[in-house]
Amino acid sequence: MNETQNETQAPDDRTGLVDADDRALQVRAQYEQVEQHVLGRTWTLPELAIGFTNDAAYVGRLVLAAERTWGIDGDVDAELRHKLAECLWWVFVLADRLDVDMPEAYAATMDRIGDGLERTLRGMGA
Repeated sequence: MNETQNETQAPDDRTGLVDADDRALQVRAQYEQVEQHVLGRTWTLPELAIGFTNDAAYVGRLVLAAERTWGIDGDVDAELRHKLAECLWWVFVLADRLDVDMPEAYAATMDRIGDGLERTLRGMGA
């Protein structure tokens, strides 16, 4: 284990997202129990996607509120923390339903973007 790796982190988890992914799916399982009881079924993939986009759009309004160009009641910082965390939760839930290994996808995407930016910066002489 290297010095920066968390002791509870899986050895192949370069992102630190595996535990967050697991926790998100545990919470989703609890939601599914409630949905089954209330609706007689669990939410469909399109319903989950709409839930995500609704929360993501609200983040936009909260950013406006943080910049004082949109008024909201309550604590803007607390709401931002909550909605950003909820959006991350939705990403894990949607990835699971779509069979996307989110920790792996994130690591690969950041590597690809980082490599591209390094090439760009070298080309700029930075």
